[in-house]
Amino acid sequence: MELTDIDLANPDNFVAGVPHDWFAYLRANHPVQWHPDPNGFADGFWSVTRFADCVDINRDYERFSSHHSATLFHDFEGDVLEQQRMMMLNMDPPLHTRYRRLVNKGFTPRMIRDLEASVVAATDAIIDSVAEDGQADFVEQMSAELPLQVIAELMGVPQEDRHLVFDWSNRMVGSEDPEYQLTPESSVMASMELYAYADELCAKKRLDPHSDLFSVLTHVEVDGEQLSQLELDLFFLLLSVAGNETTRNLISGAMVAFFDHPDQWQLLVNDRSLLPSAIEEMLRYVSPVMHFRRQAVQDTMIGEQAIKAGDKVVFWHTSANRDETVFANPNDFDITRNPNNHMAFGGGGPHFCLGANLARMEIRVMFERLLDRLPDIHLDGEVQRLRSNFINGVKHIPVAFTPSAPVGR
Repeated sequence: MELTDIDLANPDNFVAGVPHDWFAYLRANHPVQWHPDPNGFADGFWSVTRFADCVDINRDYERFSSHHSATLFHDFEGDVLEQQRMMMLNMDPPLHTRYRRLVNKGFTPRMIRDLEASVVAATDAIIDSVAEDGQADFVEQMSAELPLQVIAELMGVPQEDRHLVFDWSNRMVGSEDPEYQLTPESSVMASMELYAYADELCAKKRLDPHSDLFSVLTHVEVDGEQLSQLELDLFFLLLSVAGNETTRNLISGAMVAFFDHPDQWQLLVNDRSLLPSAIEEMLRYVSPVMHFRRQAVQDTMIGEQAIKAGDKVVFWHTSANRDETVFANPNDFDITRNPNNHMAFGGGGPHFCLGANLARMEIRVMFERLLDRLPDIHLDGEVQRLRSNFINGVKHIPVAFTPSAPVGR
């Protein structure tokens, strides 16, 4: 393999699967590599692939800024960049800390516990909808449905509107996949439709508030001022995408991993006490968010590599979670793995995933109910992956299982 063979900027190279052989080569030979990007505004970016370096960059906001140029791979300019900087994901402390404190109100341990009964009921209803058929598209009919219903309840979105959120987030996150991009303007239109919906939702919450997160956010104050409508819109976008896409693709990717490693599924069928460690291995092995971006704000070092102020830095969770110096046999899917200090949720620091505990609960409930009700679930066709170098996504998983009666009757 030659360094010139590796192109991480092209999402085509992720359709067949995450190119883990490339990442292994980079970790061993070029852990901090200057990667050209002919389609970007900048000439290229530093690609960071080792676990320790990725964790350090994620935690060190004083050297590596989320605010400077935002956290997504693509570059923004002018008014678009200024708008992106108003999203919590693209802030640095102390402003990020103040905004995060607001949204934390929806993710307290008590609120997660209170949600669990409805998550169990929703999961059973999802399985009920396909149980008698003996077959399903696991993504569209099962793994996509649960986080959609949960995030809708959390944000105060009527359940009958949840598929609007599904469509908008697909068109935005899947902006480079032809299945979701009907026209070049589709992603922009999706965000505009989402903002218009958020405007209407917030207007209703101001008149008739309840206990959901957006009822709280429409009335809360930051430094004595209420959030502007644009700030609320950006919160809605962030939570819609982060609460929907990541958990959906984790559950989907984990199901594919079990199909590829049926011995691990059988281990779980035989010993349910392995589920907690299995969840952590699902998170490590799938790594649904494959990277984030930072901007160096001072001359500094990453490992032995000098980095200049203003340089673009992309750190790869999907590579860090396969680092041979941290994880024994990292390409094995091993649900008994212990310890398993993965960085699927960011590896700590101010940007540690806000919804980590909610995601773990949703994953646990989904697989508990699958083990109870569809223990012989198996692949029944071809897996179709998302064209993206950001989300490790699966669009379609045809599955089959022994038909059974719904439990809701």
